[in-house]
Amino acid sequence: MISADVLYNIVMNQTEKLMTILRNTGILRPRDLKQHGISPSALYSLHRQGVVMRTGRGLYFLPDGDFTENHSLAEVCKRAPNGVICLLSALRFHQLGTQNPFEVWLAIERKARCPQVDYPPLRVMYYSGDAFTEGIEEHLIEGVTVRIYSLPKTVVDCFKFRHKIGLDVAIEALQECRRARRCTHQELWRYAKICRVANVMQPYLEMI
Repeated sequence: MISADVLYNIVMNQTEKLMTILRNTGILRPRDLKQHGISPSALYSLHRQGVVMRTGRGLYFLPDGDFTENHSLAEVCKRAPNGVICLLSALRFHQLGTQNPFEVWLAIERKARCPQVDYPPLRVMYYSGDAFTEGIEEHLIEGVTVRIYSLPKTVVDCFKFRHKIGLDVAIEALQECRRARRCTHQELWRYAKICRVANVMQPYLEMI
């Protein structure tokens, strides 16, 4: 039988290790603890004590964590690591345009299961083939690897999904992107062909 002192030391060691992991990763799921040899009960105990906060369904974080304006993107990608931040959320991340969406726009493969995310609000867009896999960048946000479409890919996506977000948003993104020289004509044209909107974009590309 394990003595009370030994049991106490085990609990304290797990707690200290857990707190270190939380400080380093920012956001944690109970399932992430298995690889560290920590019982999820240690996480639940800290939550009951108010040391650790929980958001939505099964994401835990420290209340004094160093959160950024892209915290919601990290939350979503922690739950849906195979998705890609797209459209209005990608524009916001790249600091392009005037859009400030209250939902996180997430691209997933057409046949993939829709992620169960109750918070933050999620807008799921279905992509397929090269239109899904091309142009993905990885950024580290609050310790979470977040997949986001590059700026030129995002601008082209805005034209592809112009009926969802508005043609005016797509044109604004294109004009601002080229005015600031943040992407080239060749990059835009490449993604326009991949996303099959070359004919749609050609007149606007010729005007700028």
